[in-house]
Amino acid sequence: MPRYALVLEYDGAAFQGWQRQSNGPSVQQVLEEQAAALNGGEKAVAVAAGRTDSGVHALGQVAEITLSAALAPEKLRMALNFHLRPWPVVVRAAAMAPEGWSPRFSATQRGYRYRILNRSSRPALDAGRVWHIPYAMDAQAMHRAAEGLLGRHDFSAYRAASCQAASPVRTMEVLRVRREGDEIIIEAEARSFLHHQIRNLAGTLAEVGKGRRPETWPREVLDSRDRAQAGQTAPPDGLCFMWVRYDTPPDWV
Repeated sequence: MPRYALVLEYDGAAFQGWQRQSNGPSVQQVLEEQAAALNGGEKAVAVAAGRTDSGVHALGQVAEITLSAALAPEKLRMALNFHLRPWPVVVRAAAMAPEGWSPRFSATQRGYRYRILNRSSRPALDAGRVWHIPYAMDAQAMHRAAEGLLGRHDFSAYRAASCQAASPVRTMEVLRVRREGDEIIIEAEARSFLHHQIRNLAGTLAEVGKGRRPETWPREVLDSRDRAQAGQTAPPDGLCFMWVRYDTPPDWV
């Protein structure tokens, strides 16, 4: 049966995350069930490059789906987008999955973005897509603090208790913070991340931005390997899965 690679965009507010859940719709569930029309009426099977939590958005989630229908990737993209309506999930690109390729295990780099709206007024257009912090924040101090977290470390202090990863060691290749008008944007890049790692980092760096903690504190938290020492888990609203990179990417259309 044909295997297809997909690039997905979705509004996480409508879903209980990527993975199927018993308490509400998930992106995986909606994709598999709506793709049944292209799979002889049977629910399809889809896997993703990374699981996103409830409320977390994606601009460049990558998934693989196996279907009985043999379609050109462009026609598959259009057909899936037709059947996915009105759910807020869209196939941005499609390709035939290369032999031996896996959206998860073939990935060499993943990129996430976290948005903080830093102004007194609450969001209207971006409600559900940013973390609103009405207090003055210092993005440059946050960036300097983030630089102390780059490299290969034991990130136990920034790991969710429910994380199922075999090891807490990860290599943070990019962690930068910048201000764009009223927004503070945190960008993170690594081969892989721990459960809640970016949201825990955002919550900790926010304490520095508010002036409540020194710039050295996030590194001290890292070295403690104690989750209780870190800041809050930032809300899912501001987090977006931006992209996945591969040494040999699918031929997207």
